[in-house]
Amino acid sequence: MAQKQRTNQAITLKGSTALVTEFFEYSVNSILYQRGVYPSDDFRMVKKYGLPMLVTADDNLKEYLSTILSQVQEWLLSSSINRLVLAIKSIETGETLERWQFDIHTDESSIHNPSLPGGPSTKGKKKEKTEKEVQGEIREIMKQITSSVTFLPILEEECTFTLLAYTNDSPDLPIPATWGDADPHLIDRGKVEQVRLRSFSTNVHSLEAMVAYRVGE
Repeated sequence: MAQKQRTNQAITLKGSTALVTEFFEYSVNSILYQRGVYPSDDFRMVKKYGLPMLVTADDNLKEYLSTILSQVQEWLLSSSINRLVLAIKSIETGETLERWQFDIHTDESSIHNPSLPGGPSTKGKKKEKTEKEVQGEIREIMKQITSSVTFLPILEEECTFTLLAYTNDSPDLPIPATWGDADPHLIDRGKVEQVRLRSFSTNVHSLEAMVAYRVGE
């Protein structure tokens, strides 16, 4: 009974941050697997969002992703991040072949004016989502990522990837020494196609996803 009640409760900033961070963890793993950036033998299957998901078993990659996502989580809690990008690049040429972009919008009013459990309803106030509803929306994005192999060009060459975080310009925002200004890894205009993916939202964050990929000459 307690579990059911927790699932149906309105999502807080902390809960929303956990959901978004977890989405990034599974979506990045799924993209790296589906696009063959790492060998399929390096992944193991787990069940998440009611779907079979692939996550890396490579210790170095797990540590790298854990470090990145821990910082992303801090920036989400402080409303300091507005975009995360996964760029897949050719090892031989360094050229960006795919660019998966996740735009993050934060509803500041939900943070500063949280609703009180059991309080009177506000006319015109948007309906608050439960964790179960959000996970249902995330499940649809994960299905799209899995099916992306049907429309994305085959990556014939050996590839690597880079994760980019776009943060607010506030001078008070602490940036770890391991992070710094980086190339946006854009694909040359005239050689790019874009596909917009599904979106999802909690009571605090909304996320829009798209993939840009390089097309032939």
